Amino acid sequence: MPFIELDTNLPANRVPAGLEKRLCAATAAILGKPEDRVSVTVRPGLTMALGGTTEPCVQLVVSSIGVVGTAEDNRGHSAQFFEFLTKELALDQDRIIIRFCPLEPWQIGKKGTVMTFL
Repeated sequence: MPFIELDTNLPANRVPAGLEKRLCAATAAILGKPEDRVSVTVRPGLTMALGGTTEPCVQLVVSSIGVVGTAEDNRGHSAQFFEFLTKELALDQDRIIIRFCPLEPWQIGKKGTVMTFL
């Protein structure tokens, strides 16, 4: 059950329409998870700085159970997310940062319980 949070200081009118749906599909493919389990939030127009400058930037947080827990896995995931984001948002790689957060099943609530019991 991946959770994707894209924060950016790009104004909403510079974020392509339908980005959340394409990011959902891309995440499913990148992480090998069913698309109907992916949750995506896109927050444009934030006050942000990256590397000491407020030039357009993105912070992507990728949280998931079982697929973001190793450097080897995340190196591959990172390359694919960077490819997607640079194309979609017309940003250079140095204006994008990704944080991978491994989750445990007991940390995700669903259907009145936690994923451990589903």
